[in-house]
Amino acid sequence: MINGKRVTVVMPAYNAEKTLRKTHNEIPHDIVDNVILTDDASQDRTAEVARKLNIKTFIHMKNKGYGGNQKTCYQEALRTGSDIVIMLHPDYQYTPKLITSMASMIAYDVFDAVIASRILGNKALEGGMPLYKYVANRFLTAAENFLIQQKLSEYHTGYRAFSAEVLENIPLLENSDDFIFDNEMLLQTIYFGFSVGEVSCPAKYFDDASSISFRRSVTYGIGVLQTAIKYVVSKRGNKCYEIFNPKGKKLVPH
Repeated sequence: MINGKRVTVVMPAYNAEKTLRKTHNEIPHDIVDNVILTDDASQDRTAEVARKLNIKTFIHMKNKGYGGNQKTCYQEALRTGSDIVIMLHPDYQYTPKLITSMASMIAYDVFDAVIASRILGNKALEGGMPLYKYVANRFLTAAENFLIQQKLSEYHTGYRAFSAEVLENIPLLENSDDFIFDNEMLLQTIYFGFSVGEVSCPAKYFDDASSISFRRSVTYGIGVLQTAIKYVVSKRGNKCYEIFNPKGKKLVPH
């Protein structure tokens, strides 16, 4: 708990058996009230390891996809009465040591949401990010900043924190169940007037860290541009896409 705000860490997991314990051990449990893991039909012992660590665990019997997994994470976090929810990958690609800083920025009403940027601090390539992903990240970020008139250093990090108010008021259930979910969620946050801050985050790329293939990266890139265009069209009032419709399907409030 920080400043009277309940903090929950959610971990969308798929085959994270080898890295889960290391990730969990670095979570600052002195300020984190709940840790929730959703196992998206893993083929390894992820759920077993999670339960041994006393992590509240939910299991999908069928794989729902990266976005579908997060929808369960955020809904279960709200059910615990969380005020701040931090999404952390259990693959140890991102350091849990930033949780306190990210949560504090929301707990003290500095921002409504916070993302951990791999680009700030020039640590992305040093941490092993493939060059093609770095170049694509910079291009897509520049395109999105231009289209939606923002100045974020990146839109594609999987490490982010949100206030319960954000989670309850954006039409999260209208989003894709695939990897584009992250981008849709961030643009929804901005679209509905919530403030987004950033912290610098070194990221590690190694064999056990999750990553998507080149082919899926291309699909993701196309989806990013399409989402930004939907944002612009909806803002101008020409057409309101469901992901930006204030009456769209939302999570159940706590």
